[in-house]
Amino acid sequence: MPMLEVNNLVVSYGAIRALKGISFDVKEGEIISLIGANGAGKTTTLHSISNLIKKQSGSVIFKGEDITNTTPDKIVKAGLIHVPEGRRVFANLTVKENLEMGAYLRNDKAGIKADLEHVYELFPRLRERVKQLAGTLSGGEQQMLAMGRGLMSKPELLLLDEPSMGLAPILVDEIFDIIQKINKDGTTILLVEQNAFKAMSIANRVYILETGQVASSGNSEEMIHDEAVKKAYLGG
Repeated sequence: MPMLEVNNLVVSYGAIRALKGISFDVKEGEIISLIGANGAGKTTTLHSISNLIKKQSGSVIFKGEDITNTTPDKIVKAGLIHVPEGRRVFANLTVKENLEMGAYLRNDKAGIKADLEHVYELFPRLRERVKQLAGTLSGGEQQMLAMGRGLMSKPELLLLDEPSMGLAPILVDEIFDIIQKINKDGTTILLVEQNAFKAMSIANRVYILETGQVASSGNSEEMIHDEAVKKAYLGG
């Protein structure tokens, strides 16, 4: 049984139908990449899984439980964590306070302490800036902080929305290395990403979204060598 099943999701913004019956699944231990042009419905898909926006129809099943209409806080409690596009760190809180906010639903003090240490090992720069206000960090450091904060919630499934957006190429490589490490440590990942080549290169499977529908899907090896995919998303 898949860890996450998305069945026929339909979402509209007023008269515009953003998702036209999207279906896909994520198995435990996988990295799944959703790729597509701007406006294809990638971010909307993540928002509807997390129940941050209203769905017209369809269902979301997580670990065998129907979470279609579950409130976002209960979804977090169930182990499904969303790191949003644009980082959304708490600018007026320090790095450490931001990370602690990620653990606000937990009360296992020793576990929180151990996970903080783990986040600092994954992101050494956060340890160096532990007392710094999040709003004063660079874009790359804020992305690391947003991911670290997500990890503090002990995710079983981590939704990552555009983690490389606006980052210098060297930082993009670093972020993708860390995503793979997080996955190897046992966290399943659903990744939305504009950088199609990078997203495919670390994924087990890939779904391509076009205008609110799944246009094609397959394992990453097949997709990287697919001529149509190359032409549309990998610059020929």
